[in-house]
Amino acid sequence: MKGRLLIRDACLADGHTPSLQVGVSLLIENGRIAWVSPDQSDPGDAEVLDGGGATIVPAFVDAHSHLTMPGGSHWIERGSDPPDQLREVARRNAARLVQAGILWARDVGSPAGPDGRAISLEVREEMAGRVGAPYIQVAGTWIAKDGYLPMTVAVADGPALRAAALAQLDAGADFVKIMLDPPDRSDRCPFAVDDVRLACEAVHGRGRRITAHATILDGARVGAQAGVDSIEHGMELDDAVAQTMRANDVALVSTLSVLASWATFERTTRIERFSSDEGRRRLAARREGAFAAIKAARRAGLRIAAGSDFGGGSVRAGHLAWEVELLVEAGLEPVEALAAVTWRGGELLGIEHAGRLQPGDPADLVLVHGDPLTDPRALWRVWAVFKAGERVA
Repeated sequence: MKGRLLIRDACLADGHTPSLQVGVSLLIENGRIAWVSPDQSDPGDAEVLDGGGATIVPAFVDAHSHLTMPGGSHWIERGSDPPDQLREVARRNAARLVQAGILWARDVGSPAGPDGRAISLEVREEMAGRVGAPYIQVAGTWIAKDGYLPMTVAVADGPALRAAALAQLDAGADFVKIMLDPPDRSDRCPFAVDDVRLACEAVHGRGRRITAHATILDGARVGAQAGVDSIEHGMELDDAVAQTMRANDVALVSTLSVLASWATFERTTRIERFSSDEGRRRLAARREGAFAAIKAARRAGLRIAAGSDFGGGSVRAGHLAWEVELLVEAGLEPVEALAAVTWRGGELLGIEHAGRLQPGDPADLVLVHGDPLTDPRALWRVWAVFKAGERVA
């Protein structure tokens, strides 16, 4: 629909205002938002969509996703599936995202194909410009210490990080992802602050961004001191590291739903890591630590974006609303949690209009049933999705 469409008598939750705005209408003209107003006047020749009882929210940004992988309890093994199969997984995941109102996928790692190039780069190129596909930014392939996982780009030592990061950009990645967890599952980051800082400076010198996977406290400390743009997961943050992140303008990307997903495996799998008494105790302790990390991040005033980690973790594509529920449970206000999956994600992408609803912006928006500012579960109840003014779900 590239003409005029009036969504009439809906509500609005934009991720900025803490209370629901009731009786709002929004006019779309030629794919963009013309105005948002309580005005119910005659729309002239515009098509009218009755939004009564629905809430307009910005299209969602999944800030931590892996399009080429399906998730589930065997998510690591699936990274070794044939490239053609992973590309088909990406197509299906993309369709699920759009149906759930997720129009932005920040892909933070993909296995490489036979040519050594991340499969996500091909997926991004295939889907570029498609009306029914999400917008995609990709980090290429994860860069990790040798021995971490077979699907990563392995580096022998810290000085090699810089060259590996630039190689990802040379291959066409939009940004870079490094892994600050160690292969031996210890509590020590495998790289020194100075080595990570050199990689950051090189990436920033190209006008790009660099993010760091860090589930352990020491990894987050190293990333924060080195000046990465964001920490992914950050499940062991304390007040000191959170303050360093704030001082260096490092954002946090939460993925609490991964732990919630693992909790379901206690019943749905026979995998001892999840189903044994010891596994359950470890998961409960990790969940408690992750919730405490969100509280530390909020106390420090960090920018918090959110992702589902679908594909590269156990969660499935399209389940970003789960993360919003958990962020509220962890202590964020509903408006803060909504911001984490909308405009805060847009900040990470470096795209002003992503996750935003302002006149002149592309009409990327979602209608949900209910009030997400009092009931975050409303974000599961997607009723309509518009991408650049075209209804795609």
